[in-house]
Amino acid sequence: MALSYASAASEEPLLGITIGDLLDRTIARHPDNEALVVPYQDVRWTYRQLGERVDRLARALLALGVEKRDRVGIWSTNRSEWTLTQFATSKIGAILVNINPSYRSAELEYALNQSGCRFLVMTDVFKSSDYNAVFESIAPEIGSQRAGELKLERLPKLECVVTLGAERPGLMTFDALLARADEVSADQLASVQHSLDFDDPINIQYTSGTTGFPKGATLSHHNIANNGYFVARLMNFTHADRLVIPVPLYHCFGMVMGNLGCVSHGATMIYPAQVFDAEATLRVSAEERATALYGVPTMFIAELSHEAFADFDLTSLRTGIMAGAPCPVEVMKRVQSEMHMNEVAIGYGMTETSPVSMQTRIGTPLEKQVGTVGQVHPHVEIKIVDPETGTTLPRGQMGEFCTRGYSVMLGYWENEEATASAIDANGWMHTGDLAVMDDEGYVNIAGRIKDMIIRGGENIYPREIEEFLYRHPKVQEVQVIGVPDSKYGEELMAWVQPVPGSAPTEAEIKDFCRGQIAHYKVPRYVKFVDAFPMTVTGKIQKFKMREDSIAELQLAPAERTA
Repeated sequence: MALSYASAASEEPLLGITIGDLLDRTIARHPDNEALVVPYQDVRWTYRQLGERVDRLARALLALGVEKRDRVGIWSTNRSEWTLTQFATSKIGAILVNINPSYRSAELEYALNQSGCRFLVMTDVFKSSDYNAVFESIAPEIGSQRAGELKLERLPKLECVVTLGAERPGLMTFDALLARADEVSADQLASVQHSLDFDDPINIQYTSGTTGFPKGATLSHHNIANNGYFVARLMNFTHADRLVIPVPLYHCFGMVMGNLGCVSHGATMIYPAQVFDAEATLRVSAEERATALYGVPTMFIAELSHEAFADFDLTSLRTGIMAGAPCPVEVMKRVQSEMHMNEVAIGYGMTETSPVSMQTRIGTPLEKQVGTVGQVHPHVEIKIVDPETGTTLPRGQMGEFCTRGYSVMLGYWENEEATASAIDANGWMHTGDLAVMDDEGYVNIAGRIKDMIIRGGENIYPREIEEFLYRHPKVQEVQVIGVPDSKYGEELMAWVQPVPGSAPTEAEIKDFCRGQIAHYKVPRYVKFVDAFPMTVTGKIQKFKMREDSIAELQLAPAERTA
């Protein structure tokens, strides 16, 4: 009887190198290869040019007073400055704190304070999002203070905010920051860079938790440099590949699988737009003769269904990754045939594992690509265990997916209790996903042990939204569930028990959320109830709520998968 355990050896050893040194190695090997292309910013840099700009920003940050292990937040859409900041902080050992550009005041304040950010790089305005206004709602006194010497009541550790937009009282412009680079020599930067170790923490990414508060997954150079390298290696990446990255850089999909996947192989990073735009993605893929494209299934569906799809020549594409949600078989067939991505891969992971622990290989049969998340990643171990006993189960039995290896995070930032509950004494990361392994080692993810909702590739924990809605003066009790949705896979629904004598409306609940939490966390549906379905022991039955909601809303029931 074979157990649900697998490990993958590799002829290639792990990279024992910091991200800064990795970039320098690639610059030495491919100095004139295009490194970064951002058409909407008129950016087209070779690796030599990228390296010069990264080093200049790194020296500027040192001049500003940024030190090893200082937290530097970045709150921005996909731009060239995001990537410069990613690599510049890695050169000096500062810990980059990724802040979701969808975050609004409550979430931003929490992330900055929980991580202890001393510095923040932020964009200004994008479409309907006014980042300056959101920031000033929690730091109204900033306009009367000197840039770089902030003393903010609600953000006590934050000393300097760098804007990617126009000059503004209290904020330092990106150009003004770069102007300080001449205060620090190249030798001083090299000395700092050489003092770093690849096991040092270099990145914090916030992931929602069932306690209602996001947790900061802390990742090292070793974690993410290797994961980016091996994700791209399994797609046979070389310096000749050109990857279009429409997924967000704040997420591991963009900054690790995208940026570090390219940099570790000397390939080209291409950003089609600040946020996902189907037409821009198609146009840039064609014009730049891209060989690879990333996305979640909803992105590929939007591209395939675009009215001008047939106008774009995508014959240069060969590979890419689809992750974040299950891929419908018909979509996969069209991606392979109409987008020419015959070698497209499916990936699975989580932020806490850098992120990828499973990936399909080139040549994987179609039924395995759409029915599984592939096989174990190089240098990684996986097992499926009984959630109650921790015993490794026989293949074919459903249990909790666990993973161990270089990719497991250092821990949750300043949260030992949460870290201990996620990573056991033997180093296994307990993902909370229900999974089953077949005889060939392919794994199917069947859902969450807990109640995580996956909306368009975004992982959403109901408890976080429930905690927020409890603040509403007319909400006595609230439960959030996921219901099927043809576009996003799942949508959010809030069951609200009003305070006696009050009569909140659906619009009132939604308006309370807007501007305070990310748009994708605002419930699509709101149902007012007198009570919740419960067990005899008083536990709320969310599965019953979901069944009733599907029937009431007349939604097509769909099996929810991670």
